[in-house]
Amino acid sequence: MFRRNRADREFRDAQRAGQAVLAMHTELPLPDCPGPHAAPAPAAPESTVVPDFLPADFRAPSRQDVSEFMMRWDLPLVIDGEVHQCHCGAYRNWIVFNMRDDSVWLRCEAGHEAKESRLDTAWYNRNSGPVDHFHPTLGEGLRHLGH
Repeated sequence: MFRRNRADREFRDAQRAGQAVLAMHTELPLPDCPGPHAAPAPAAPESTVVPDFLPADFRAPSRQDVSEFMMRWDLPLVIDGEVHQCHCGAYRNWIVFNMRDDSVWLRCEAGHEAKESRLDTAWYNRNSGPVDHFHPTLGEGLRHLGH
């Protein structure tokens, strides 16, 4: 019984102290904030060029700068309820390309490429992970993905 009364008393004391701190900050202006009677800051001249946040070397390329995105698709590719198969018989281990014109191309391990009209950029974005590497050539990208 006495423990509960002491805990309640300590809780009420902590509440009063917190309310006193809040009341102090509402009455006094904060030292970092100018008062309402302070003069407005002078406007920056229009000729000043503000540098970008990141240098160009640190920025990732935009969608328009990249000609294509590619990802591995190791499982059988099921499109509209059926397993997609290359004319050479391959049905797994695809490289899926998403081109700048929003078309999706498939490449099998044998190197056969075909445009897949049933897939689009929305499908690619749903199924691909984040971009982990940028490659200057198609060959380097294929080597990175194991083809």
